[in-house]
Amino acid sequence: MKLTLGYSPCPNDTYIFGALALGLVRIPGLEFEIRLEDVETLNQLALRETLDVTKVSYAVIAAGLETQYQILSSGGALGRGCGPLIVSRTPLTPVELATKRVVTPGKRTTAHLLTRLFAPQLTDIQSLPFDHIMPAVAAGEFDAGVIIHESRFTFSQYGLHQVVDLGDWWEHTTGKPIPLGGILAKRSLGAETISALEHGIAESLTFARTHPELVQPYISQHAQEMSLQVQAQHIGLYVNEFSLDLGPEGWAAVNELLTRAKALERDK
Repeated sequence: MKLTLGYSPCPNDTYIFGALALGLVRIPGLEFEIRLEDVETLNQLALRETLDVTKVSYAVIAAGLETQYQILSSGGALGRGCGPLIVSRTPLTPVELATKRVVTPGKRTTAHLLTRLFAPQLTDIQSLPFDHIMPAVAAGEFDAGVIIHESRFTFSQYGLHQVVDLGDWWEHTTGKPIPLGGILAKRSLGAETISALEHGIAESLTFARTHPELVQPYISQHAQEMSLQVQAQHIGLYVNEFSLDLGPEGWAAVNELLTRAKALERDK
């Protein structure tokens, strides 16, 4: 069976899925047609039910995706100390955000949801591709921006200032790790195939940990603007034991986020 598989070109995803993409790890009976896209594009593809298996922002699942898709226990990005940051061109306090123009990496991203949960009084929130946010804020097009991925390591190079760490806020508010992105599989694939996918993704990650030199060229191929050091920082931040298996703590965090997302929509 050939399945469409979508994930981002970011180092954490190419690290996790690299062995599968390169054929170094195989799931019996399955082949993959890989599609690499930014996370907001993947969110939109999931809403249209385009892909069989896909990385998405956990936040978008609250838009009804659980009807057609099942959340997998492996392959996601969830942890502590790895949440999105709100940064600004000039120093701002969190209270001052209320009247500012803020840009996020997409209305269906977890970063956007966390911004709304943190600052529900915000009225001027726009969206841009994540890699356009820091230049736009630095140029004065927006007062503040919500940054993800490797941007947390490089925002100071743009002269930007951290306003709040949304992951840190989430952890202190809920006591739980922050769920950023998860892997979905169409329920129509059936329980046996879904279980095989979960085990295969975990095996692909384990292979990358055991043989990093074999997947590093694949990671670097899709992260050409990043140094090896930044790639390693990115992987170290977003890939952890939750990526192998969400476990009870991970599932509790995901359910907390989805509950808050649904409540936010009801209260609009």
